[in-house]
Amino acid sequence: MKTFTYEKPATPEAAVKDIDTSGAKFIAGGTNLLDLMKLQVETPDKLVDISRLDLAKIEEREDGGLTIGALVPNSDLAADRRVVAKYEVLSRALLAGASGQLRNKASTGGNLLQRTRCYYFYDTAAACNKREPGSGCSAIGGFNRILAVLGTSEHCIATHPSDMAVAMRALDATIVTLKADGDRRRISIHDFYRLPGDTPHIENALEAGELITHIELPAPVKGKQEYRKVRDRASYAFALVSVAAIVDVQDGVIASASLAFGGLGPMPWRNPAVEAALVGKAPSDAVFEAAATALLADAKGYGSNDFKIPLARRTLIATLRNVTGA
Repeated sequence: MKTFTYEKPATPEAAVKDIDTSGAKFIAGGTNLLDLMKLQVETPDKLVDISRLDLAKIEEREDGGLTIGALVPNSDLAADRRVVAKYEVLSRALLAGASGQLRNKASTGGNLLQRTRCYYFYDTAAACNKREPGSGCSAIGGFNRILAVLGTSEHCIATHPSDMAVAMRALDATIVTLKADGDRRRISIHDFYRLPGDTPHIENALEAGELITHIELPAPVKGKQEYRKVRDRASYAFALVSVAAIVDVQDGVIASASLAFGGLGPMPWRNPAVEAALVGKAPSDAVFEAAATALLADAKGYGSNDFKIPLARRTLIATLRNVTGA
């Protein structure tokens, strides 16, 4: 492992000031970063340990929503009575991710920043534009079974691995950050992630040294909530396809719908056309098929992952049948 320095600041303000070089990284639970360091994928000059900062609370807001500290462990967030009662899709997504031991360590902020599990990203002998810009993408012509079919580019077909972030996108979360100059930003999760384009190494909207401090959830909306995850084994496996759904049916018609998808794209995926295909319609397989067609209109398989396209269609339709009672 490469030699690095280690800082343990006492406040978020001190933490962002300790990130004084491009080679520095924040570390909280370390469930992703430490693996990447062991494999020489990440080689920081400095680690700034934020794990003991006062950012591990879940607080109710006056508007009925929640403010979640970036250091709340995934297990605590999944078990919080307010989350279970009002944001069931989030609790289910968290419980579907990783193992109990990892959920005890993984932080809410860090979960949003997980890096892809693409095999070629982890293999420093392979070409990977995300790891080494301009080196190429071995995944496009290689074994790409777990990789993306939406939002890809000729430079990268990696998927975002988080389950929690998929639910957060369906819930219209807002990410609160602190910058080194003391300024705070509130970034909609819809604006937080970046498509790969020709810069797949730029994965989100964070500036250098910017720290996630909180995540805000708006007041819960009406509707039945479900998180459905299809994976290779029953536990501790990343999604091949996942669906976070919040659908409200009133008087036999879909009054509102919020749907986000995992395992399909380089970010937690959401397409307004899918929801538009549902709202105002009576639940039926024909309507659900139309929503699936809208979701997959631009889908492109790369060989090993071609199966994801029909799998996503079936998974979405099954989820919609369940949440609408159709």
